[in-house]
Amino acid sequence: MGFKEWIIPQEKHFFALLDQQADVVLEGAEALLDMTKDFTNVAQKRDKIKEIEHKGDDLVHTIAEELNKTFVTPIDHDDMSKLASRMDDILDYVEAAAHRMWAYQVKTMPPEMIKLTECVLSSVKEVNCAVKDLKNFKHKNEIIQHCIEINRWENVGDDITHEAVAKLFKGSDVVELIKLKEIYEHLEMATDKCEDVADVIKDIFIKNS
Repeated sequence: MGFKEWIIPQEKHFFALLDQQADVVLEGAEALLDMTKDFTNVAQKRDKIKEIEHKGDDLVHTIAEELNKTFVTPIDHDDMSKLASRMDDILDYVEAAAHRMWAYQVKTMPPEMIKLTECVLSSVKEVNCAVKDLKNFKHKNEIIQHCIEINRWENVGDDITHEAVAKLFKGSDVVELIKLKEIYEHLEMATDKCEDVADVIKDIFIKNS
């Protein structure tokens, strides 16, 4: 790579990597919803989500390597690293929830868990759109709206989780309560991590406005 290529921001390259990661996170959330809505072949579906999570990890490593060898980037080094890391956190909780659904041998998928997984997917869709709009700061209004929606879905996720856990405590099966409560909390954390992504994106806008 010549000096000119080294010093000029490789905008398309870095934004393409972030777009890829946003797509992988979306793929994971879609696979999780498929798993909860059709709770059959659970082991295979868990394995598929694990593979998607590995793809996400590989992209995070690639982004880190590219940042380490690039002097000028379209977005601040730390912000880009933070954005990649926060998106990876979403996928980690998606995979963790799927793993526990399999490992804890959940027999029947509660409707509230499907509803919460739908909430996770809705929030991830907003993350995907917001990240892809970052390459054009003229889309400021659209990105802000995506961030608002992410925050709204986080609140919806909190409400679903609180109601679902309260319902669990009305039952008599303590073991089932413990297992399902932990899965609900992992799903709810996925929406929290979506909100973390929105916060990073808003910080990027403040620094570049």
